[in-house]
Amino acid sequence: MPKKTYFNEMQADSGAIREIYQQYSRWLAEVPQGTLERKSAEAELLFRRLGITFAVYGEADGAERLIPFDIVPRIFGAAEWRRLEQGIKQRVRALNAFLHDIYHDQEIIKAGIISAHQVMDNALYRPEMRGVDLPNQVYAHIAGIDLVRVAENDFYVLEDNLRTPSGVSYMLENRKTMMRLFPELFANHTVEPVEHYPQMLLDTLREAAPSHVSDPVIVVMTPGAFNSAYFEHAFLASQMGVELVEGQDLFVQQNKVFMHTTDGPQQVHVIYRRVDDDFLDPLAFRPDSALGVPGLLAAYCSGNVILANGVGTGVADDKSTYLYVPEMIRFYLGEAPLLSNVPTWRLSEKDDLKYVLENLPELVVKEVQGSGGYGMLVGPTSSKAEIEAYRQRILSEPANFIAQPTLALSTCPTMVESGVAPRHVDLRPFVLSGKEVRLVPGGLTRVALAEGSLVVNSSQGGGTKDTWVLED
Repeated sequence: MPKKTYFNEMQADSGAIREIYQQYSRWLAEVPQGTLERKSAEAELLFRRLGITFAVYGEADGAERLIPFDIVPRIFGAAEWRRLEQGIKQRVRALNAFLHDIYHDQEIIKAGIISAHQVMDNALYRPEMRGVDLPNQVYAHIAGIDLVRVAENDFYVLEDNLRTPSGVSYMLENRKTMMRLFPELFANHTVEPVEHYPQMLLDTLREAAPSHVSDPVIVVMTPGAFNSAYFEHAFLASQMGVELVEGQDLFVQQNKVFMHTTDGPQQVHVIYRRVDDDFLDPLAFRPDSALGVPGLLAAYCSGNVILANGVGTGVADDKSTYLYVPEMIRFYLGEAPLLSNVPTWRLSEKDDLKYVLENLPELVVKEVQGSGGYGMLVGPTSSKAEIEAYRQRILSEPANFIAQPTLALSTCPTMVESGVAPRHVDLRPFVLSGKEVRLVPGGLTRVALAEGSLVVNSSQGGGTKDTWVLED
């Protein structure tokens, strides 16, 4: 079998360095390996001091891990980024239109583009949201759109993250760390800034406030210090200059949300919540939740407080709904999709199921409501026993899975033990939706540090790197 080829973002097949990497490549060639190793160790020390860690659910020791940071940046050109940005914004506009529609007139169902079963029977659909009007008709104020590259101008959307997308703190800290370690690189490259993201997020949350509120009180709601992304919750609250709260810090009175303060109760108008729907309100969802606020849903549906992201957004980032996003773009925006989906098989379909079961060793299979790289099968890197065990999972509940081809993810130069070598990457830009859709140039590049690995999730051993968009 011929060896699979991958698009190398720095180096062409001829060995020539691509234009956007040429200046960096010349610098890299002059830097001793020992210097790079020292800088890499210094970066690790910085991250440890800052406490930039995450927990891996299910591990017996519950230890906090440091996300590996790679000191070699990923670089995009300005024109290349503009094309991506247009496609990303288009996709998020359509997803918000879809969410508004399924909780209102359901025109896309009436048009026969997506079935009522696909929407109404989805475990993440919230009938409580029917007819609830949100400012600017925005449900997903913060979205993380995962992109993979397979050729020079060929990007695919791997998945849409619209519930509580994480990772933006790593994007910001990666940039700060690179600027501290390599100031000479930023003196020689005109890199678009990302440090204004917290201000953009704050502006987006202000725009989400109830229309009658001119100076909204905003908080970040966290499940608590034991959550895997707690560092990010605290980081964003600090960067925006707003309070970080837990459910016990809030209470509802007369369908309004208040925060306990040393000066007495203070009304809260916008909650950037990092708590899943099920745990938001024990009166409306899981009665055993100790993380939520009793009465929060009623206050939300009354329009007295806004949740970002909105309740019920999970329908749109379900991996079986993902298949319909190109049609959503055509239906709601009247435009051709600028970014393509990865070809996907829906295992609830008999023919798709048959094909996937016959080709499991070559495919990637995911749970439709999975996230974080958990519960998936990467056929080419799995043992026969793992494949057969996963086959039984599929057969027990086929509708719970989708499958995709194993993509030839592009590679970027990455610092590894042996030096600088290509490793596979993806990209998660963070998209903010308020009165307009906007994003900072770049995003979080995740890198599969193990040679040959295509799994970039930090929970599965991946790392991150700074993402540069060069100015014109």
